[in-house]
Amino acid sequence: MRDEVRTFVIEQLEDMNYDVEGIDDETTLGPSGVDLESLALADLSVRVEDRYGLKFADDESEKLALMTVGEFTRMVADRVAGSTSDNR
Repeated sequence: MRDEVRTFVIEQLEDMNYDVEGIDDETTLGPSGVDLESLALADLSVRVEDRYGLKFADDESEKLALMTVGEFTRMVADRVAGSTSDNR
């Protein structure tokens, strides 16, 4: 699941016209990494929410900017796994 989420995130960043060459799990989403600003972070969050049926809390946006790509994809994959096990 984590690889699927990572691939989706990279595809969305590329679709948002960000340079994805050289992005790895240690690249931060915010400054000094992908350099997503608040609107772009919100856009990425909405795309992930729509794709995986998740909901990010309003106060999480600042935390997302400090996360690496690996941390973000792990968090999304864990939430997806948690929500599927909750539905069983």
